[in-house]
Amino acid sequence: MDQRTDITERLALSLRETRRARGLSLDAVAKLSGVSRSMVSQIERGESSPTVATLWNLTQALQVDFAGLLGGEAAPAIAVTRAAAAPVIAGRGEGVTIRILSPAEAVGEHEVYDLSFSAGGALVSKPHSAGCREHLTVLEGVLAVRSGEAEERVGVGDVARYAADRAHEIRALDGAARAILIVQGS
Repeated sequence: MDQRTDITERLALSLRETRRARGLSLDAVAKLSGVSRSMVSQIERGESSPTVATLWNLTQALQVDFAGLLGGEAAPAIAVTRAAAAPVIAGRGEGVTIRILSPAEAVGEHEVYDLSFSAGGALVSKPHSAGCREHLTVLEGVLAVRSGEAEERVGVGDVARYAADRAHEIRALDGAARAILIVQGS
């Protein structure tokens, strides 16, 4: 067996074991990493060698480093995701940057996001699963929060709690804004 095949097989096994150890489905890893479900599955079966960018996205989603994914090293006692390394969700809003703060294993249960809005930026969401709720804390600026037909204006220090199992949106008013969003259930 050549070295490339050995690395591909070790990566496939480690990725699958790491994902399962964290209780994550292929869909959850795909959502967290931005790598398609089919690509994650192909890598786990040893049928595809990921690019460096793909491997980076997977390691960030699973909260392991490159060496940890290939060598199966134990997680540190204090896991730190540096600000520049926090995963970012792209294409989910206009004029909004969404950084994932919660650990990969929290997907679908208790997710935490750092939302940065440019002036007029908006995050418009379709209904999540039944019973899903969001808790939004404004850190900077002023936001309008809409859930179904209800709408509120919230400013610095305010916390808006609302049903997210209906159409909902968060929109920056009066300039840029920043908030922490906690999603319970998805």
